[in-house]
Amino acid sequence: MKVAELARAGGVTAETVRHYTRQGLITARRDPVNNYQRFDEQALVRLKFISQARQLGFSLADIKQILEQADQHDSPCPLVRDLLRQHLPRVRERIRELEALAERMEHALDCWQDLPDGVPDGNSVCCLIEGFPQDMPDTASTSKRRDGGQS
Repeated sequence: MKVAELARAGGVTAETVRHYTRQGLITARRDPVNNYQRFDEQALVRLKFISQARQLGFSLADIKQILEQADQHDSPCPLVRDLLRQHLPRVRERIRELEALAERMEHALDCWQDLPDGVPDGNSVCCLIEGFPQDMPDTASTSKRRDGGQS
């Protein structure tokens, strides 16, 4: 398969295939006639694996480790479990940060609902943003304390 054919079969872009090839995640052989990259079925299997791993939040560096272990005929499953155990707390923290951001955004919209539009005057760009408190308390943690930590 050529790059475009592999990309189509794997549900990704041709640039993604090229990137994964440069990263050493999938390999191609060169066609001696025209020097095109040619990929076999194993490349498609790996490409689909990479897509599934990305959906689970694995980085390309993680995936490279997993593939290298599999290429050595060692089960990468213990590594996969360890990596997920490491990533999960960071994901949960990011979710908390995003929930707090959504609450700040909702609060801002509520506050700005009836305010007049300002015109930039050289000292101000947008009076809404500039007038919004920078040190607004984290409403997510405040609401958790009110309901005993249950959300």
